[in-house]
Amino acid sequence: MTTLAARRRVAWLALAAWAATASAAAEVIRLDITSRERFGAGVESRIGAYERLRGRVVYALDPDAAANRGIVDLDLAIADERGRVQFYGDVEIIAPVDRALARPTVLYVVNNRGRRTWGGEPFFLERGYVTVSSGWIAQVPVTRDLLRLEAPVAFDPDDLIPVVGTVRAELSTDAAADRLPVGDRNQLAFEPLVIGLPDATLTRRLREQDPREPVPRDRWRLGARYDGRDEGSGLVELEMALAGGFEPGAIYELIYEARGSVVQGAGFAAIRDLVSFLKHDRSDMNPLRRPDGAPVAERVIGQGRSQSGRALRAFLHEGFNADEQGRPVFDGVMPTVAGAGRGFFNHRFASPTRTATQHLGHLYPVDLFPFTYGDETDPFTGRTDGLLRRARASGTVPRVVHLDTSSEYWHRGGSLVVTDPLGERDAVLPPEVRVYVVGGAQHRPARATSDRGQLPVNPNDYAPIREALFLALDRWVSEEVEPPPSVHPRVADGTLAPWAESDAGWRALPGVSYPTVIQQPERLDYGERFEGERRVDLHPPRRTGERYGVRVPALDADNNERGVLRLPRVAAPVATYTGWNLRSPAIGAPTELLDLQGGRIPFPLTPQERARTGDPRRAVTERYAGFDDYQSRYMAAAEPLIAGGYLLPEHRGGLAAIADEHRPLLAP
Repeated sequence: MTTLAARRRVAWLALAAWAATASAAAEVIRLDITSRERFGAGVESRIGAYERLRGRVVYALDPDAAANRGIVDLDLAIADERGRVQFYGDVEIIAPVDRALARPTVLYVVNNRGRRTWGGEPFFLERGYVTVSSGWIAQVPVTRDLLRLEAPVAFDPDDLIPVVGTVRAELSTDAAADRLPVGDRNQLAFEPLVIGLPDATLTRRLREQDPREPVPRDRWRLGARYDGRDEGSGLVELEMALAGGFEPGAIYELIYEARGSVVQGAGFAAIRDLVSFLKHDRSDMNPLRRPDGAPVAERVIGQGRSQSGRALRAFLHEGFNADEQGRPVFDGVMPTVAGAGRGFFNHRFASPTRTATQHLGHLYPVDLFPFTYGDETDPFTGRTDGLLRRARASGTVPRVVHLDTSSEYWHRGGSLVVTDPLGERDAVLPPEVRVYVVGGAQHRPARATSDRGQLPVNPNDYAPIREALFLALDRWVSEEVEPPPSVHPRVADGTLAPWAESDAGWRALPGVSYPTVIQQPERLDYGERFEGERRVDLHPPRRTGERYGVRVPALDADNNERGVLRLPRVAAPVATYTGWNLRSPAIGAPTELLDLQGGRIPFPLTPQERARTGDPRRAVTERYAGFDDYQSRYMAAAEPLIAGGYLLPEHRGGLAAIADEHRPLLAP
């Protein structure tokens, strides 16, 4: 037995013993806290001491329950004597030691590939918020730090062996390498069947639309746990080696037969049932109870960034915001930089860590209709649907604050959140939904320089807007106070434009190449069983030639974006800030978008520099009389955002520090 298999066997034996004493009626049948440590000592004077709890949750799902029928292959998992499928996952809670000081709104953070991305900052601790995060992805490696779900495994009902099927993985690298992991972002991959390895295929193409070139089978090999010998079960560390090495920037597509499909859709049920348990359970097993025994969590806001935000959108679309008793799970949700996608979350051989961008992963089942929250009709299938359709039917619609940057419009089809599927008109957003777009920003704010793109990195940080909008969402769900009006580009007023250079209003700049590609979702054929059974039978999927319509924010004379929330750095600019960047020739495929990255193009400093380079944008010294003038106009740009509720007064200090970074540009 392999080391990994042995660990899993021990874990399942422990689960059986652990759950034996659990309540038979609850979906969460056991929650044990295994460690406690002090947390956030620097804010104790404001709210008292905080602690971080780590533990494990045991779940039980009835495959016949109406709330669970949408979980793919749950009926193929091993059930206990009562017909329930048991599994477990990690949990982390950050809470005031004195629960009486905790706010009644709890923040549940959908972790990103096992890592909690928000909720432990002083912003939350100083206000008494509790943060909860739990394992929901089976592909997360087994480590002390990551939050993981030990999901059930689907078994073939005839052979009583783990389900076997074909899987596909795209691999790429920015630097020459002889070996690459098959799992996305260092996550686990499905174990290949040794007997099927001779029939596995590998192809290469430089650009997503290029024809595939077969790589001869004798040039590459595939091995679990990096040595080619260890054949465990289910999800494993998996690496491939290629004679001659992998070319930077090229897309390598691996297709192989695998076994051990996990019931990944149980991850959504785990989120649902844990949140419901924390809201309603009054027993000693609930770690979030006040001194009188009442649950702390009177309301819960679900937040997720990037992959986790897409998971929240899928969670809503698939009806998981109603628990098994029909009660609302999340009172509010805040998908952040999720764009218009969902994900490969609840399928046979699901791979939730995969995403779809213009260059890599474009063909994964991530960007699927419906894209927006209200009902729209798919022009290619005639099907009408919306992300809130099932929640509307069950009476469990949460308040939604959807926050994107302009980067998502280039890399994640973000415009489809606010338009019809062809991008011809503005969509009607439901009254429970607000959409905000931060212009001149990128998917993840750059913290350092990088040589991966053709443009310098984009430093704009949307975190202050995210904080202000989170408080607005809390007031909305707890006090019925309307949040600030939506701010996003629109077709009707010309601020949401076709993405081609001339249509968007781009003014050509010396030495800068405007993109000739964009991530544009298309309707793909994954096989006859995809719609009904969530099974991908065509690898790669068949292209239909039908594409959904994407747009981008229109541009002003400085090539900065209109119809968006403009942070002071963009409202009083010294540069053009883009939501796109092209790959550097050093990392290959230089005509393609650098995934999820934006850029910064500094203005010429003087009129002489502008004339010498032929730059059409006004020079910095033509715009501002000096640093004091620049600083005054920069800080003045923050005031409408503060007055409108898009920023908080406490953000002035951080904004002033950013302005001061530009002092050398305008020093006398």
